Amino acid sequence: MIITFPRKRPSRSSTSESGIRERSSPREQSGRFHKSSITRLLACLATALAVTAGLFVVQTPAASAADITTDLGITSGGDVVAGGGRAFIAGDDQLLVVNANGTRNAGVSLPGIQSLAITPDGTRLYVALRDLNEIMELDTATLDTTREISLAEYPCPTNLALSGRWLWVGYGCDQWDGGVVGLDTSFGHLSRPIQVTATYASPKVAAAGNTLVIGDSGLSPATLTVYDVIRSRATLRGIIDGHDYHTGLLGDLAITPDGSTIIAAFPDSAEYFAWDTTNLQKVRAYGPDPSSGYYSPVVAVSADGTNVAGGRGTKSGLVVTLYDSATTTPVYTGTLPDHGASMDLQSLTFSGNDLFAVWKDLATHHLHLWRLETGTLPASTLTLTAPSTGAGADILTLTGRLTLPDGSAPGEQPIAVTCHVNDSPGTTFEVTTAEDGTFTFKDQPRSAGLIRYDVIWNGSPTVHWSTASATVTLVKAVSSITLSGPETGIVGTQLTFSGVLSMGGQPVRSSTKLRVLREVTNSKGTVVTALPPASSITPDGRFRFRDTPAEAGEYSYRVEFDGDRAGLPTTATLDVTVEEAPQE
Repeated sequence: MIITFPRKRPSRSSTSESGIRERSSPREQSGRFHKSSITRLLACLATALAVTAGLFVVQTPAASAADITTDLGITSGGDVVAGGGRAFIAGDDQLLVVNANGTRNAGVSLPGIQSLAITPDGTRLYVALRDLNEIMELDTATLDTTREISLAEYPCPTNLALSGRWLWVGYGCDQWDGGVVGLDTSFGHLSRPIQVTATYASPKVAAAGNTLVIGDSGLSPATLTVYDVIRSRATLRGIIDGHDYHTGLLGDLAITPDGSTIIAAFPDSAEYFAWDTTNLQKVRAYGPDPSSGYYSPVVAVSADGTNVAGGRGTKSGLVVTLYDSATTTPVYTGTLPDHGASMDLQSLTFSGNDLFAVWKDLATHHLHLWRLETGTLPASTLTLTAPSTGAGADILTLTGRLTLPDGSAPGEQPIAVTCHVNDSPGTTFEVTTAEDGTFTFKDQPRSAGLIRYDVIWNGSPTVHWSTASATVTLVKAVSSITLSGPETGIVGTQLTFSGVLSMGGQPVRSSTKLRVLREVTNSKGTVVTALPPASSITPDGRFRFRDTPAEAGEYSYRVEFDGDRAGLPTTATLDVTVEEAPQE
């Protein structure tokens, strides 16, 4: 059975040739709440994968692995979050999606997209739309909009932080008009913003448990303000004064999952500072960073709180270091040399025990996604087997297996499959393994050429993700048409013809075009006329057409198939003698 996935109805968005779904303004849309019942079907854009050099380990050895960097094709933005092994990136009025192996999927056009926040289970994504003054909630499987929350009274939402049911928004268009509001996401699309405080500019926000931290990024030294979140109120707990620590401008802000510790990065410091959120005292520092230069530092904390990651651009490239959060011991360091071009880190996030980092090439201004494999998890193995050759109309059967490092049965696990046809945008769908890790799926690419299948298992909290590929070379199927109908006819009496288009015994698309030509020869000469195309083409290739002769003569009906990406062209002809109606 062929695995097929229904296409999404073009309700809020449509897909352009570039693979980016264009979305109309919410002001032009009639609905405020939208659900999708379809499975994921995203077109994939071809990307170039480059293996980075210079990977090294500091102190505690970590397993070495080839990291992946992907040119995102955008020049602005750069906020990144991860869920389900995929990265979601905001930039150039687009939300981009990149799979574990660096393959970029189709995205969604969203005007003024800024910051992102994702739920712990990776099913819901919150997007700050600066130009529309609103927060949008998306289903990460389909990228459909599930909720839109207006922030008309709090313009230019720029930074987001999610903790439990509370989404905290740092907003502000210019100096002296910033602030923070909270949104209770459990109230659905009727959620009303609750203002927390005003700030100099749009502030950084971080939240976990009942702790909210606000960092005013427009002031130097930066001041961190800590709040208790109780029910529907944020109450001031205290202030960490930047003058006491000579912090300078705030580069980035993070918080441990239990809300106990704040970690902040500052451009003029080689260390990442940590403060206790209860007594507001500095408790430790991560680093100093072994690099020279302190450009655009970013920081992130793992979902279990055991690791802190800090990164920055340097004079020789990018450096990201993973620290044990309790001991501050470096356990992994990854580098990406600049090769003669300045590089600037934009954002950093954990994906399980690995990391996604977005960086900018300051020469081309292009943003890139860098996936760092920290080597802190044991590796899984994924295999994929496909037929080596076939015809373009063939139904292909592919098999594979997911194997865990300890040899145990993985149980039912989702495997993402992406089909690339001749390096053009392809299709992504999902299959599920059997209990023993094996899986089988069928596909009909409907095209000749080189067909590549990429499969990805996104890993688990205890086992590293894995990927595999297989290619199939397909040639065009030999097509044929059989045509049947009457051999004689009467002027003015309708003739009915039927036939079958065969494409190597494989199903035929209902959209297949069959041209019908009628050639009439009599005492007046020969005239060729194009009739309406054959209709009602069924999966087994059956079709029919009708014609009513207007004059006597020798008729020749010709059905032509021009061929397509899967099959070769073919024709069939049927001759009919048409006579005048007998005189009564």
